[in-house]
Amino acid sequence: MDFMSTVKGSLLENYYPQGWDMAKIDKCCDMGVKREDFWHKDFNPISCKDIYEFDTLMGHEIALQIKKARDEGQKLAMILPVGPMGMYRWAVYFLTEWNVKCDHVYTFNMDEWADAEGNTLPNTDKASFEYSMKEAFFNKLGENTIPPEQRNFATKENLPTYPEKIRKLKEEGAKLVLVFGIGRMCHIAFWEPHFGAEFETVEEWKQQCYRIGAKLHPLTIEQNAITSFKSRTTLVPCTANTIGPGLFLQADYIIGGCDGALGRGMQWQGMSFLTTLHYGPDKHITSTFIPTMPGRLFYLEELAGPLTAECN
Repeated sequence: MDFMSTVKGSLLENYYPQGWDMAKIDKCCDMGVKREDFWHKDFNPISCKDIYEFDTLMGHEIALQIKKARDEGQKLAMILPVGPMGMYRWAVYFLTEWNVKCDHVYTFNMDEWADAEGNTLPNTDKASFEYSMKEAFFNKLGENTIPPEQRNFATKENLPTYPEKIRKLKEEGAKLVLVFGIGRMCHIAFWEPHFGAEFETVEEWKQQCYRIGAKLHPLTIEQNAITSFKSRTTLVPCTANTIGPGLFLQADYIIGGCDGALGRGMQWQGMSFLTTLHYGPDKHITSTFIPTMPGRLFYLEELAGPLTAECN
């Protein structure tokens, strides 16, 4: 049965972003992991057998970038996610083993739950990204941690300062590293694909640095209900503050992670991962720009397919 023939007249008709070519996405799902001509020559997907290998390798890559910058006497600006999270334990482990002091690092959390006006959760709330970052990463680095005044969180007051802070750091010779996951709707941070329709050109879309109180796609809300709120959709905010392509496309190096497997053959991220790799850069599918940048994208091998029907 042709998927598109079932969409017409159904609730799905206005559900997916208007710029999505569903037939093209479907073809991406059968392509596995192979290089495309539009990839950056230094972009490399890295297969991981399981979540333990994934967390270790991704954590090592984060720690290595921090150590390299330290060894070279260079400032390092890092755009950081809350999801994936397991890599932070290993980043802490390696940095502690190597005794790397992190006062050369400046961090910018890419997003935060917020209401439509951009008001965020208290940073003592366990659901807030600021709380999660402190618990998983900053506090565990001990005396070698990143200084509090060099940590940035996506509040409605601070997020608008990101572009100038990052610009100044890059002028001072800092390297900008983007750490990220890929959403079910192929977002990077919470820059959702339906935002693409608001802009006439890709160049205009690329200039957007952030958004306060961004409206999230229903599948993004459900993804987070599954991954962060133990299925409880009622707890997931429908809006968030987020960086945009005007910031994350500036990255000199990227460290990505796709770990969306649920066990027993179930997963949520295979289509998003393969679409990212093969669709080609498109403002309606945010993550399709990722392969055009140098760096590594770690992924669980089962996400590469085959993505076929299976009863579990």
